[in-house]
Amino acid sequence: MALQLLPLFITLRFVDIIDILLVATLLYGLYYLLRGTVAINIFLGIVAVFLIWKMVSALRMELLGDILGAFVSVGFIALIIIFQPEIRQFLLALGTPRFIKNIRQRFSFLGIRFNEESTIDAEVIADACKAMAAKNVGALIVITRQNELFQSVQSGVIIDAAISQPLIENIFFKNSPLHDGAMIIVHNRIKAAGCILPVTKKLDLPGRPGLRHRAGLGIAEQSDAIALIVSEETGEISVASRGIIHEVGPDQLLARIKEELADEH
Repeated sequence: MALQLLPLFITLRFVDIIDILLVATLLYGLYYLLRGTVAINIFLGIVAVFLIWKMVSALRMELLGDILGAFVSVGFIALIIIFQPEIRQFLLALGTPRFIKNIRQRFSFLGIRFNEESTIDAEVIADACKAMAAKNVGALIVITRQNELFQSVQSGVIIDAAISQPLIENIFFKNSPLHDGAMIIVHNRIKAAGCILPVTKKLDLPGRPGLRHRAGLGIAEQSDAIALIVSEETGEISVASRGIIHEVGPDQLLARIKEELADEH
């Protein structure tokens, strides 16, 4: 009798515990990225179907198990198509400065060295934005971090010059041929200007954002870059980062840029 009841008990190994913790961490990470979006409902539905499939398989209900198994197999391909923007954002998050910083701290005792982030002349950039905002000169400045936006850089005119306030203001001067595009700063140098950026597909943005704001938010959604937008109509300054755009006062701009570059949160 005891031998017959023995298979009913689950043998839990230390490796199984690690497996469960890793899966739980992965699911929580996906939930954290998808929360507040319509995709969260689809994600929870797929997780529920997967758990039911595992339960049905454990109970050896072969017919229903085969149907759910086929659905789950095809569902993974559909997931890649449906959640393509979210998957891209998740993979990009693995290379953010905060993630690299945590890995560097954990493995520093092994003598492993990582590429250090270059210092950005945030004061010069902030002063240029405030000066252009006072004159209602539109501008879109992108500060890269780990992702150097190679394709976006190639869409503009390569400058590769040191950062200076007069140069920034001259590029975005209304009669300048490069004032309509974006300026991209890589490793504390103005890498290119007049660049074309991807535009966000969000439709529920507050107010009536122009093309600069939509492009700044678009690049912040698809990369770890920081976008500074100066409105030509109102002179207001906005900062886009991690897929979110916020209006920032001129006095708080420098602190906000430093906060984003430090990536402490």
